Amino acid sequence: MSEPTVSEAIENIYASLKLDNADIDRHIASLKLALAREGTKEAVFDPSKLAQNNRSGRKMMQAYFRQRGVSVKFSA
Repeated sequence: MSEPTVSEAIENIYASLKLDNADIDRHIASLKLALAREGTKEAVFDPSKLAQNNRSGRKMMQAYFRQRGVSVKFSA
């Protein structure tokens, strides 16, 4: 099985968020590896695809991912 790209890892995270955060830590770890492989510093998420698309939800997500070594930004 090949390693996922950044966009595939982000899609896996969206799916995990819809399934009440099932395997979220595993998906964050694969996103971190994909970012390193592609030489990217941060992951960009679409806030409209998030379960909690408000400031509080986005800040909580950023903090959780940052604790696991992934910098998160949101598209406009």
